[in-house]
Amino acid sequence: MRGPDVTIAPAELRGTPRWRPTATYPEPPRDWTGGSALAGFIDAMIDLGITGQVFGEHGIGKTSTFFTHVREAYDGVRLVYVPAANLTPDDLLVNAPVKQDGELVLRQLIMRRLKPGRPFVLLIDDSLQAGDTIQSQLMQVACSWTLGEHDLRALGCVGVFLTDNESLNETAARRSDLAILDRMATLQVTAADTAWRVALARRFRDLDLTGVFRVWASLPAELRRLLSPRTLEHVLDCALAGFPLIWGLPLLNGDRLALAGTTGDGTPGADEAPAILERIAGELRRAGADVPDPAHVPDAVRRAVRTALRNRWTVLVQGPPGCGKTEVVKEVVREELGGDPLYFSLPVTNVEDLCAPVPTTDGTLDNLLAQSFTGPDDKAIVWDEYNRPKDKATFARLMEITQEWSLAGRRIEGLRAQIALQNPPYHLGRKLLVARNTIAQASRFTVSLQVTPDDIPANEWLIGRYGRVAETVLEWWKNDIDDEGRAWITKRTLERLIKLHGRGMPLELAKIYLGDGEYAPVPLTALEARLASRQVTGLRELAGDVDAWVERLRQAADESPEGTDSTDIVHRVLANSELPQLREHRDAVARLAPLLPPKLKATYLIGSDADRQRFWIEVFTQR
Repeated sequence: MRGPDVTIAPAELRGTPRWRPTATYPEPPRDWTGGSALAGFIDAMIDLGITGQVFGEHGIGKTSTFFTHVREAYDGVRLVYVPAANLTPDDLLVNAPVKQDGELVLRQLIMRRLKPGRPFVLLIDDSLQAGDTIQSQLMQVACSWTLGEHDLRALGCVGVFLTDNESLNETAARRSDLAILDRMATLQVTAADTAWRVALARRFRDLDLTGVFRVWASLPAELRRLLSPRTLEHVLDCALAGFPLIWGLPLLNGDRLALAGTTGDGTPGADEAPAILERIAGELRRAGADVPDPAHVPDAVRRAVRTALRNRWTVLVQGPPGCGKTEVVKEVVREELGGDPLYFSLPVTNVEDLCAPVPTTDGTLDNLLAQSFTGPDDKAIVWDEYNRPKDKATFARLMEITQEWSLAGRRIEGLRAQIALQNPPYHLGRKLLVARNTIAQASRFTVSLQVTPDDIPANEWLIGRYGRVAETVLEWWKNDIDDEGRAWITKRTLERLIKLHGRGMPLELAKIYLGDGEYAPVPLTALEARLASRQVTGLRELAGDVDAWVERLRQAADESPEGTDSTDIVHRVLANSELPQLREHRDAVARLAPLLPPKLKATYLIGSDADRQRFWIEVFTQR
């Protein structure tokens, strides 16, 4: 019955928590005792030398409570964080030959982080998600505070804790061996048992979140579980950045998380997210925050990535294949940081590509990081094909990086942002081979953005790279095919069409191949006609005969306030032209646009990005 004979942390190591006023809590809450229920449990387990097991839902602040409480309450004590879901069998302990007294002997080398050289608290996070071999190692740690031949107490360990969400939806197994369970004290926690409100108030120190907390507390328990404190933090970040609040709700298996309860017959109820988010936005405005909560954000991907680089965010961008997500993200990172991002394509990424344990000369195991992760220079990571991981181990590694910004417990220096890119589970009626995710994985992104091809400004890039041919192909794409056809002809397909035309190859080969001799169902006759230089009307043609078109628009205005066919042609050409084209033919645009009906001119400003709006304002206001 005797527990581990631990070395108790000296009483003088534990300090008195210091209250830090915020706009939400200028004075400590009435029930504040210097910490939370979980913090009290941590103190008790350290004092008594008992292994502590903590279960609770995702996103309620379990891990962050450990980091904050150990740092603030114990002088000189380090928290050693070990994400169990990320471990491979050789990460904690390995047998290796070492030279001793002139001859090689076999020794068990232990993870370097378990020998930090000062007192430490060991936190094994996601402890139920480790594989069978790792579980055996972890159970030795939990039961006797030893690992192989190593006594953790002698290495300075003053506390051992295991945490996880015990829901089978998110974990691989349940811990059921009574001999193991009898060696630890277990606490089930809810959001009420962590100091997440105080932590969030500190994060947004100058903003009074009282009203936001009131909205959250008024929700039914099931909705509070879905809108976890972690997700609520993401909603606040999006709101204060001027983004739609709904971007803070995670994408679970390709769909936006619905804040819906369960009806009496067990079916999901109505999604209450719009109403709840509007209440949160209203409380933030009452607190003095500028929260526009726009329905649409022009050039959303660029804006989200730039904000992520400025604020050290993680961003998930979901969109159909071939729409230009990856190239736009890389371009923004190059513009902001002056170099390419660290790029990893998950279908071909192994755990060993990120880090690997190696023996060191001091008799420990150290995790070597991939060279690209090292060094103090500013860097950003792009996780491409995020929901197509090569294996579960690699996907598990990403959970630590996206949440803790560390890899195998080592901070990644200079990391400014992480952007994950993925496809939806279905597109054009076809299922894509993507993996499912859990709410714990999905909720690790500050921004979860769904985009369509219209949200990716790849047209300008095509024109800038391929010139007149790209203009012709885009004219066809915008004017000669319907919405379904445009969905089949992705930006990637457009580039193939341009390249194959340049080589004189059949254009049919550029379309997506569906099997059995069938290609994407989009006719190319009109495109072939355009490329064969048959007469078409585009911006270049309007500019080449601008005097005649000015006269037609004047006659159209005399005939009807709504205009005529000539009005429709000019409007269509101006609306579909890319910004570089408009700038190239600015003088012609400045003569034609003012002659259009007011309701048509207004469409050039509504919903456009800032650069395009600025161009049209200058056109309409110039003398």
